[in-house]
Amino acid sequence: MMPSGPRCVFDTNTVVSALLFPRSVPRRAFLLASQVGSLLMSQALSEELDNVLRRHRFDRYVTRLERTAFLRYLLRMAVSVQITETVQACRDPKDDKILELAVNGDADYIVTGDGDLLVMNPFRGIAIETPAEFLAIASAGNQ
Repeated sequence: MMPSGPRCVFDTNTVVSALLFPRSVPRRAFLLASQVGSLLMSQALSEELDNVLRRHRFDRYVTRLERTAFLRYLLRMAVSVQITETVQACRDPKDDKILELAVNGDADYIVTGDGDLLVMNPFRGIAIETPAEFLAIASAGNQ
């Protein structure tokens, strides 16, 4: 049974931080979102995550095998969203894929530390929160 809680989009940097730093706020926010709600994923975001997680600079934190296993797990558990409506609204065009995923996936939250996205809060009724803000909101609503 799929969780009926919030539908969430985590940007690439937040997902990578959640993976690399086990005791971090992004990890706690990511775990909470996956437990009480749904994580949304698009083809564009999964490709970006795959490319970023292949970077050798992460080897000192997590092995390549662990990163690959994490991405496979994420892709299995996430709700796959087809992008039918394009969005060109962010001052950093590379972040439009996050907005597109949120809009097309009927997201409740975008969780990010990216200032280019945070200044847009809310976007078309979708809350854009830092991992700490999301953690506070989702924890309070899950009492």
